[in-house]
Amino acid sequence: MRETAYLARRGEIEEYFDRTAADAWARLTSDVPVSGIRKTVREGRDTMRALIGSWVAPQKGVTVLDAGCGTGLLATDLARAGAIVTAVDLSPTLVELARQRMPADLPAGCITYHAGDMLEQGLGEFDHLVAMDSLIHYGPHEAVSALEAIAPRVRRSMVVTFAPSNPLLMLMMWAGRLFPRGDRSPSIVPVRASWLMERLGDSIASTDWRIGRTQRVSRGFYTSQALELVRR
Repeated sequence: MRETAYLARRGEIEEYFDRTAADAWARLTSDVPVSGIRKTVREGRDTMRALIGSWVAPQKGVTVLDAGCGTGLLATDLARAGAIVTAVDLSPTLVELARQRMPADLPAGCITYHAGDMLEQGLGEFDHLVAMDSLIHYGPHEAVSALEAIAPRVRRSMVVTFAPSNPLLMLMMWAGRLFPRGDRSPSIVPVRASWLMERLGDSIASTDWRIGRTQRVSRGFYTSQALELVRR
């Protein structure tokens, strides 16, 4: 994969989520009151999280890698459904917050938290991979390469999200630059859905993977599209 570009971008993302905006993301992913714009982002992320959970629909004992777990909301949802989750994020600050927020009524050992890169071989193999709004911060070529690299370690499905390129999203990204840095995401890299489907189709044509469902979620300042890759 394009290792140099990936590693450089990974460092920028870690810097943002671990230092610049950790407090902002802690508030966004809690139930405390937030501004109107952030409320739409929260609602959009809640909807996307529910969608991903319904697609994975883990049964008891199924293993899931939550790549870019943030403060752990999706990992908690999957664990409640019976999954054994490895929750990994580049930000040690957010991983520690996720660990502190883990509900006390969940079974011991159902979620393992890890600060690091989803591509680390030591994390092991999984039935499913979920990557909600984490690969959207990488260039599309680097994101596809990352999926190619991790695919051999996933047995059933990969559900990822991407930022679909469209005029409305571009306008919102421009408007977002007017906010203080701690109140906005690091640059998101939009990608045309048709390009991504074609590129992924080419990369998995000689493997036992196929493209599954795709669905867009739009709520105010939140726009993201889920994409499912399934083993044949």
